[in-house]
Amino acid sequence: MLQFGTLCACIWTTGDFKMNIITNRILTLFTLIGISLLPNIGYAENSELSGANTAWILTSTALVLFMTIPGLAFFYGGLVRNKNVLSVLMQCFALTCLVSIMWVVVLYGLAFGDGGSLNSIIGSFDQIFMSGITNESLSGDIPESVFAMFQLTFAIITPALIVGGFAERMKFSSMLLFSTLWMIFVYAPICHMVWGGGWLGNLGVMDFAGGTVVHVNAGIAALVAAVMLRERKGFPSTPMPPHNLTMTVAGASMLWVGWFGFNAGSALAADQSAGMAMLVTHIGAAAGSLSWMGREWMKQGKPSVLGIVTGMVAGLGTITPASGFVGPMGALFIGVSAGLICYEATQYIKKVLKIDDSLDVFPVHGVGGILGTILTGVFASASFGGMGLENSISTQVFIQIIGVVFTIIWCGFFTYIILKLVDNLLGLRISEEEEETGIDLVEHGEKGYNN
Repeated sequence: MLQFGTLCACIWTTGDFKMNIITNRILTLFTLIGISLLPNIGYAENSELSGANTAWILTSTALVLFMTIPGLAFFYGGLVRNKNVLSVLMQCFALTCLVSIMWVVVLYGLAFGDGGSLNSIIGSFDQIFMSGITNESLSGDIPESVFAMFQLTFAIITPALIVGGFAERMKFSSMLLFSTLWMIFVYAPICHMVWGGGWLGNLGVMDFAGGTVVHVNAGIAALVAAVMLRERKGFPSTPMPPHNLTMTVAGASMLWVGWFGFNAGSALAADQSAGMAMLVTHIGAAAGSLSWMGREWMKQGKPSVLGIVTGMVAGLGTITPASGFVGPMGALFIGVSAGLICYEATQYIKKVLKIDDSLDVFPVHGVGGILGTILTGVFASASFGGMGLENSISTQVFIQIIGVVFTIIWCGFFTYIILKLVDNLLGLRISEEEEETGIDLVEHGEKGYNN
């Protein structure tokens, strides 16, 4: 009886095992059929798309735009006199709109398109109105639309930085025409030559997030504009202090936060490079702030709020080209150097050369961009904790200097030509009577404050 029961159990178990195999095969078949009928959820045709990287660049794009409006607008707005505050805010806002439309129409293709035989200098018109960019277009492992939008925010802030060089004295219409031509003949070519496959990038110039493309470019343009428009009425004998330092500090704080998108976002990925770029950006800002404050304290007897926030901007601008290539030690040295050297540059420009670069664009952004671009060739070396160099330090520094010198010459020449053209067409500067009244009322018919 026991043997019969054991035999029956074995037969039942064997049958159950066979039924399990059949059942599993049926379930597998239906599963495969079901998957084939599901809508595309992103791992078939778009298998190269990285959701993590896309999310990070979307975030970085918002941060960089936040740098211009409201960050830079508030920073600059607080630095001018109260009769000109609206003009600065208006210029930053209008440039955001103008450059955005230009980017769609022609600038994106000129900066990042394939220029064929001219590709070493400029892109092409093949992507006019952003033709070819679809919902499926990829740039690396992120949507090309996201890449284009991210790069647009860099294009927006660059001419907005130049505003500080001619603040309180340039006609609004002339500013718009100048910026339009400058973006075509200066920004787009330099951007292409460094980042878009042009000869500077191929030469080996290291510019992670805009030392040459943004800061040297903006600094040189501001210097040329300041010289050509001449000084404001009363400069340098009449004091022209900032009208609202509270606004300036608020804007500076926004710039500090937004700069994480500026530098860490330039990794175009949520990876180790982005993490290090964010870390060294913060170190550069903090070191620049303290070194500027310390130098001013020693020289003037008191540390100023204006000084510490300007030192922060100098530190951020100087670490920008190096941010993806250097380590914490390099960032500390670059930040300290930025605060000290840019402070001395502001004093030299105003007191010795007597150039009225109204909001210190050249000594902060221009000098900072030059300094940071050159020091990248040193502190990117693995011996200083950097990511490593393909060349020797001396060779890389020489390449960096070539990039800086070429940018200065190209930007300086075309900026001068464009300003002369605009001056002949519209006139660059408001009259002395209008300057006395203030650009807010003269150009916009409004006042920033009613009391």
